[in-house]
Amino acid sequence: MTTATRTLRLGTRASQLARTQSQAVADAITAASGLPVELVHISTEGDRSAAAIAQLGGTGVFVTAIRQALLEGTVDVAVHSYKDLPTAPEAGLVLAAVPPREDPRDALVARDGLTLGELPAGARVGTGAPRRVAQLRALGLGLDVVPIRGNVDTRMARVVPGDLDAVVLARAGLARLGRLGTITETLDPLQVLPAPAQGALAVECRVDDERTLEVLAALDDAATRACVLAERTTLAALEAGCSAPVAAYAELAEGDDGPELYLRASVTALDGSDGVRGSVTGPVGDAERLGREIAAELLDRGAAELVAASR
Repeated sequence: MTTATRTLRLGTRASQLARTQSQAVADAITAASGLPVELVHISTEGDRSAAAIAQLGGTGVFVTAIRQALLEGTVDVAVHSYKDLPTAPEAGLVLAAVPPREDPRDALVARDGLTLGELPAGARVGTGAPRRVAQLRALGLGLDVVPIRGNVDTRMARVVPGDLDAVVLARAGLARLGRLGTITETLDPLQVLPAPAQGALAVECRVDDERTLEVLAALDDAATRACVLAERTTLAALEAGCSAPVAAYAELAEGDDGPELYLRASVTALDGSDGVRGSVTGPVGDAERLGREIAAELLDRGAAELVAASR
């Protein structure tokens, strides 16, 4: 089979959001290379269980099965929501591309068009992430924050009509599914700081698959990769998994000597009673150093105890 006619097999979770994200990557691959791409749906542990992610062991529950299929050669490419990936690299695989990411902020979908500040004390707000639970409680608005699971539409269906007054979701997922019209407020990172790598996709292939590596290189966005590297390095240095109440958000800003990374990070107690937050700025090429630097600052101020208490 020649390079011009081979079909790339792309492994993805079967949820509507995962399929939508993966189809966008498949279309980008075809546009860049002319290669046809076939989506291969793979069931993961996180998809098969209704238990909380932390109870399933947290890190990797949405990616392990897909990575195994990639290593076995069942698929040629894997697409993940980047924030689901463990921070440690996987032997035999390489992060071949990080496409431009969607807006990484969180979004509120509330009854009657309400914003977060307009929700009455005692309002029931659902979210699946301990990070969001902790930060929402820390705002001191008197909200009853309820842990929930399920896909985007299942979560939103609990608002109208339902047992919740609002849900908080990643804005990126709503954008990719064409649901931006349901958002009643996009949350300011000063209130709720996003998860590391939120809104970004990770495209993996086998480290020895040079042809596919070359194809996928065209999808990589250097700015997104740098921002996410800073955020994920923070997470790794804090020794916290993707289900820990850790937030990190890097943005590109124009500095005196050219583009800079502005990185913010926080760790918050699950009950919202305590937390540490910091920020750092530096050259784009120093993304890893910046992540380690801000993590060290947070650890000096008690972040390790907050992470440990969330387990």
